[in-house]
Amino acid sequence: MASPMNSDSGWFLALALGVSFIKCLLINAYHSTDFEVHRNWLAVTHSMPVSKWYYEATSEWTLDYPPFFAWFEYGLSHVAAYFDKEMLVVRNLNYASPATVLFQRLSVIVTDVVFIYAIKEFNSWSCAIYRCCKCLREDKGKELLWKPSFILATLLLWNFGLIIVDHIHFQYNGFLFGVLLLSVARHFQSRHLEGALLFSVLLNLKHIYLYIAPAYGVFLLRCFCFTQSKTDGSVHWKSFSPFRFVVLGSIVLTTFALSFGPFIALGQIPQVLSRLFPFKRGLCHAYWAPNVWALYNIVDKVLSMLGVKLGMLDINKLPKATMTGGLVQEFQHTVLPSVSPLVTLICTLLSILPALFHMWYRPSGGRGFLRCIVICALGSFMFGWHVHEKAILMAILPLSWLAVEHREDARTFLILSTTGHFSLFPLLFTAQELPIKILLMLLFTIFSFTSLKKLFRGRLVSSVEATYLLGLIPLAVICELVYPLTPWHHTLPFIPLLLTSIYCALGVTYSFIRLYISLLTVPSTTSKGKCQ
Repeated sequence: MASPMNSDSGWFLALALGVSFIKCLLINAYHSTDFEVHRNWLAVTHSMPVSKWYYEATSEWTLDYPPFFAWFEYGLSHVAAYFDKEMLVVRNLNYASPATVLFQRLSVIVTDVVFIYAIKEFNSWSCAIYRCCKCLREDKGKELLWKPSFILATLLLWNFGLIIVDHIHFQYNGFLFGVLLLSVARHFQSRHLEGALLFSVLLNLKHIYLYIAPAYGVFLLRCFCFTQSKTDGSVHWKSFSPFRFVVLGSIVLTTFALSFGPFIALGQIPQVLSRLFPFKRGLCHAYWAPNVWALYNIVDKVLSMLGVKLGMLDINKLPKATMTGGLVQEFQHTVLPSVSPLVTLICTLLSILPALFHMWYRPSGGRGFLRCIVICALGSFMFGWHVHEKAILMAILPLSWLAVEHREDARTFLILSTTGHFSLFPLLFTAQELPIKILLMLLFTIFSFTSLKKLFRGRLVSSVEATYLLGLIPLAVICELVYPLTPWHHTLPFIPLLLTSIYCALGVTYSFIRLYISLLTVPSTTSKGKCQ
């Protein structure tokens, strides 16, 4: 008799090939400055000695990812040479020959194999859990479209945000998320050392994953370094294993040593760190990520306007409206206190500490770990310094698994994914991409709502929540169709971005609150207190 996963191989392969075909159709679509960023990194790593990688500044798009990603680009550059050697010349700024475009696009599609493999592993573990989970035992008799395993694979493989960010806008998030999901799957399979190694590698590929490092640290310390728990689930201090702790630490330190060792030997660590953490970029990105600071900025703006109108502020003494100018730079708030990187760090830590303490005192295996990852990712998105809107995917993708397991998480997922994905619309601002992003967004959203509604046999969002989500439709019409036809489009181009950011920030904030409610109310495991 074929195993469940073997019988599922057909539809999984079809899903993977189908989304890969769609990605191929997008090869000639619009690409952002990130395309030139990665072309330049190919040229820098291919043409320059290692000692100059983090000093090279011919292009404004300097290398600002950790060393492992630089070596990743170095490896790709040797394949790129067979397509067009001119793309590997540092001085060829904004070079985008047809062969260069083809190579860059194909490099993202091919490296997505890591993402596909990770989802296969993730789903394999999930199927075992579903068979043991009372609430989802009916999976066996369901039609394929309504099986949790099929729904989860579709939500991950066909994630709208990942498709447009990687395969139109241009980045390598699929490959990176593949490493993350594979790491999580290894922890779920109690292969903790492999999971720790993969996450250490991930941190040295892209340091944004520091957002979720606290969840990893607490989980591994609690569920790997402590070998036993008391009957009430509390820490059994005598069971702490120094050997496991040393082995775990050795894996992490060795990975970082391999990554940063050459630059330590060259005495370049300060230069590398200045590239990785450029705090001079300001609190918010040019387009405000839909988080707390977007709401904070608009409150400051409204208060300053009221102050001028009431005669309490002198308009001639106010700083120029740089924070709504669409530029990446530092700025000062007018009425509210200006926010420093230290303040954002403190706020971020305070936002995730309850989840970390909850996982420490009530270890609940894979589900609790995954929930903590989502909260850490979203807490960092909500309160972090210079957050990019694309970082919302770090919360949406792992939340997909929780969404097919519990009704309340499905409800939060629908709100967060719909709002978060809509907030990515400004990334694609060209007219030819408008129908593409609308169609892909509609298909993914309709599937999400219908499949989860069928899975949990009933409506998931409340009337108020549905009204808020439906409000995205007129917002899209105004921002994408109406406003570009008005005379204000050229004089106040930031208005559609402002409206999108503020409206979506409300939904993301609400989702963050709901996640904490779920943390305290949703059972995380069928075996209380155990670590998997």
